[in-house]
Amino acid sequence: MAKILIVDDAKFMRMTLTNILQKGGHEVVGEAENGRRGVELYKELQPELVTMDITMPEMTGIESVKQIKAYDPNAKIIMCSAMGQQKLVVEAIESGAKDFIVKPFEESRVLEAISRVLEK
Repeated sequence: MAKILIVDDAKFMRMTLTNILQKGGHEVVGEAENGRRGVELYKELQPELVTMDITMPEMTGIESVKQIKAYDPNAKIIMCSAMGQQKLVVEAIESGAKDFIVKPFEESRVLEAISRVLEK
């Protein structure tokens, strides 16, 4: 079981992920609606893993990944992307994200990605 922070500007997506993660036995320790808040909550809550949306207001997921990795080089972050955002996903991985999941979320794929990243 991992303590997970969800960063996504869409309330529906945060709820969907929370349901999947809780079913998978994980604990959602916080939710942020933009990248800036995600960075703040990461520092405050010290989660074991972060799911990070790529496209958000105020601060993008990629910028948030860079800031979180600068603060904690060992941070484990999984990007959440819509179809057709491959270029952004590549940039996010280069910035330090460990994996990505594609919307709409498939429960098994989400839990698989989380298990894989936690094991690293």
